[in-house]
Amino acid sequence: MKKQLSLLAVLALIIGLLVACGPNREVPEESGSAGGSETTGEAEEQGNTETDEPAKPEKLVVWEDVDKSIALEPAIESFEKEYGIKIEFKELNMADKMRDQLRLDGPSGTGADVVTLPHDQIGQVATEGLIQEIKVSDDVLAKFTESSVGSQKYDGKLYGLPKATETPVFIYNKALMTEAPATMDELYAFSKDFTDGKQFGFLALWDNFYFAHGVIGGMGGYVFKDNDGALDREDIGLNNEGAVAGAKYIQTWYSEGLFPKGIIGDTGGSAKDGLFNEGKVASVMDGPWAFQGMTDAGIDIGVAALPTLPNGEHMKTFMGVKGWHVTSFTEHEYWATKLIEWLTNEENAKIRFEKTQEIPPVKTLIEDPIIAENEGAKAVALQSQYAVPMPNIPEMGEVWDPAASALQTIATGKADPQTAMDEAVKSIKTNIETNHPSK
Repeated sequence: MKKQLSLLAVLALIIGLLVACGPNREVPEESGSAGGSETTGEAEEQGNTETDEPAKPEKLVVWEDVDKSIALEPAIESFEKEYGIKIEFKELNMADKMRDQLRLDGPSGTGADVVTLPHDQIGQVATEGLIQEIKVSDDVLAKFTESSVGSQKYDGKLYGLPKATETPVFIYNKALMTEAPATMDELYAFSKDFTDGKQFGFLALWDNFYFAHGVIGGMGGYVFKDNDGALDREDIGLNNEGAVAGAKYIQTWYSEGLFPKGIIGDTGGSAKDGLFNEGKVASVMDGPWAFQGMTDAGIDIGVAALPTLPNGEHMKTFMGVKGWHVTSFTEHEYWATKLIEWLTNEENAKIRFEKTQEIPPVKTLIEDPIIAENEGAKAVALQSQYAVPMPNIPEMGEVWDPAASALQTIATGKADPQTAMDEAVKSIKTNIETNHPSK
């Protein structure tokens, strides 16, 4: 009898242990604090169990761009409430200080878990081992425009999630142009009639490769061949048939006197801005950074996506994307990734736009009244759908000067487009081999 009771006691103990270890066991409410486990409801809602969800850290550290924490704070507050993880942040200049500081603080253990960077730095910082590849679900990626997700990839791997985007658009003076033309053919006809040497129908800095790529890319040219997120530095498409056709089209606007000679070279931007703000230019190709200055000059501006090219294609403008990234120095990559998913979700992306006017590449927000009823934001959002991210591999640094030199000789009529673009590609390839030897 005693033996039977002992066996029953052992069985009861085993069953009790199995129940205690089961995935649906209840957890005391206080265990949701930093370093503890989630409640059953939270675990089920997130689709994770204790077997695949790491313990929560006490805190995560975020580095945000200067003057942008006003949009970060609401997202942090909701994240802390949802997950019980404390978030600390500080502001650093995104263009240079962020990367430089991470190089110093990361190895010493005083760096951030999450940082924000312009996408064209991704290749360099990934190569240096400063940020790490992230893994997120297809559902998360599906929220963003395809091009913005592409901007966060390097060598075919995903290194971040996009938070804001900018690209050149069509801006016009409503006193001189009643509405934005749908095609460049219409704009060309308008400019031929309107331009008289003192006033101009349309101006663009097409001797600057950043802006000229809209035409060259839309005609079929490309910088580096994109193989599903991996850019091939050996395949340069700036002298192919489409690129040369684009260069010829650019040359037409200069050779026919539709662009003044003064907007070529380093002073071209200020000359263009001056003419537009004086009310002497009906329309320009420029970015959202120009809106405020034009408005301050008293110009009633209209903004739209750029007109389609003569081949019927949209201009493939260069797009700049700011993203959130998980550093290689964090000890909590799972929760750091959770955080950047949270920071870029629809609700927080909308708050960011309200607070900073940074335009999120979240597809559902393009039709949201907050953007759809903002003419400038809507134009940038629409044009971003046709834009391509500036190449983010280190070799891109070897493209700018040769491309600019070629475009300036084309604009001034000193070289035919094919010869100029051939020379540019030759110089780019030489510079790449010299400064970026193959591994």
